[in-house]
Amino acid sequence: MKNSITGIILAGGKSSRMGSDKSELKFRNQTFIKHSIKALEGITSDIIIVSNNEKHDSLGYTRINDVITDFGPVAGIYSGLFNSKTTYNIVLSCDIPLINTSTLQQLINAIDGKSDIIQFEYQNKTTPLIALYTKNCLSKFKHALENKVHRLQSVVNTCNPTNILLSEKDATHIQNINTQEDLKAIKETFEEN
Repeated sequence: MKNSITGIILAGGKSSRMGSDKSELKFRNQTFIKHSIKALEGITSDIIIVSNNEKHDSLGYTRINDVITDFGPVAGIYSGLFNSKTTYNIVLSCDIPLINTSTLQQLINAIDGKSDIIQFEYQNKTTPLIALYTKNCLSKFKHALENKVHRLQSVVNTCNPTNILLSEKDATHIQNINTQEDLKAIKETFEEN
């Protein structure tokens, strides 16, 4: 299965609430983006980083620019899917430092041949930025870009999504860190060793 999945890390966000590039923030002596890479390395050796930041070239994986800048995750996901050579793709934002391989494996285990997106659901919220996307979504994302649809959830809803319920224990691993307060909280909760 490892050869048939591409990992796509979205690292081109503005990080306006954080005030600095989230991919470069550190948790447990590693940058946020390295935590995403490590989780993906357990399931694939093919990783694409969608980012206009040349700093990310040093991570040892293919970096591609967003096809349209300042368009948000819809453009980022489109860019990643367009450059992927596999049917199945795990899309991750770069602001989830607690993510791990076993959580991502649940998305792969849920592949059913019918769903074009498999995402987690926890407390009635879905996780389109931690999800499995098939290449079938490419045309829907292209259509969204052409029609200036910025809202990711609107595009996801056109792609035959399936939600899998996440346990409370696993929900810890999908926390995204948006502010300095969020960062402080995870550092205190998961004391850095």
